[in-house]
Amino acid sequence: MAQLLTEAEIQESAKVLSGWTVEGSKLQITRTFKDFIQAIEFVNKLVEPAESAGHHPDIEISYNKVKITLTTHDAGGLTQADFDVAQAISQIN
Repeated sequence: MAQLLTEAEIQESAKVLSGWTVEGSKLQITRTFKDFIQAIEFVNKLVEPAESAGHHPDIEISYNKVKITLTTHDAGGLTQADFDVAQAISQIN
């Protein structure tokens, strides 16, 4: 099982992620697109990095907005895997 990060480690890791916020035991970002089609195209681009990492985000889609939430469910909070996937997602346009 992945090891939970300390609060200090979480805050330090979050500093390098533009647009992401820590909400309790979750890491979140909401991206806004021109329309639904662009939002879905973005979601489709999340498949490869999530599969490669074996770590999958929770995704909410509301027309042109995509909310991504990361947490390590089996560890009960945030681990390095969440921040690694967030960094990969941040590189997707």
